[in-house]
Amino acid sequence: MSRVDVEIPAPDGIAKGSLHVPDGAGPWPGVLVFPDAGGLRETFREMGDRIAGLGYVALIPDIYYRAGEWAPFDVATLFTDKQQRARLLRLTGALTNERIIADAGAYSGFLLARPEVTGSAIGTTGYCLGGRMSLIAAGGLGRVIAAAASFHGGRLAVADDPNSPHLAADRITATVYVAGAVEDGSFTAEQAELLDRALSDAGVDHIVEFYPAHHGFAMADNATYDADAAARHWEALGRLYGSSL
Repeated sequence: MSRVDVEIPAPDGIAKGSLHVPDGAGPWPGVLVFPDAGGLRETFREMGDRIAGLGYVALIPDIYYRAGEWAPFDVATLFTDKQQRARLLRLTGALTNERIIADAGAYSGFLLARPEVTGSAIGTTGYCLGGRMSLIAAGGLGRVIAAAASFHGGRLAVADDPNSPHLAADRITATVYVAGAVEDGSFTAEQAELLDRALSDAGVDHIVEFYPAHHGFAMADNATYDADAAARHWEALGRLYGSSL
C-alpha cells in the first residue's frame, strides 16, 4: 500500500488530498472518502490505508480547501471550545449542496482519471458531516456513484429542510448503506424512517440501520470511538463495495 499527496483541480481552487493505493499491479475500483467535521488528518489517512488494504484506491480530499491553509482542529475539544466551534461553523457553512456536488464531481473525475483506478463509477463513504456529503454526492452525480455509505451522518432526512439529502432520493442510482448511532440526536429514528421511505419509494437498493454506539463511533481519535462498532462498519463497507464496485 502506498500514500500519495495529490492536488485536485476543484471548482474554486486546488484541493489537496491523500491518495491510497493497494500493493500489486492493479488497476482497482476507486473510493472517495468524505471526512468528518475535523477534516483531513492522520486518522483519515489511516482509514485510507485500510480501504486500500481491502483492494480499493481511496481518495481523501480537503473538503475545506476554499479556506486555504486552515489550522487543524483538536477533535477532543472541537464541539466544546467556542472559538473552534465558531471557526468550524464558518467552514461548514460554505459547503452548500451545490458546492458539495460540484466538488464531488471534481474529486470523482480526478479519481477515475488516475491510472491506478478502473471502471466508470466509484464508491463513496463519509462520516459525520461527510456522511451527509456522501448522500448529497450520490443524489447529485447519478451513475458516477455506484455505492454510497454514510456512518454517523447527521441531518440526512429532515422534513422541513429544503437541502435535506433525502429529497434527492429519486436521483440516486447507487446502492446506499446508512449506519446511524442510537445515541445521536443528529440522526433520529424519525429521520431514519423518512430516509428509508424516500429511498424505498425511489427504488434505491439500500439499508438504513442503527449501531448500539455514540456519534463518532468509527473515528479512532474521537472520545466516542467504539471498537466493536468500528469493526462492524468495516465489514459493512466490505460487503457494500464487494457487491457494487
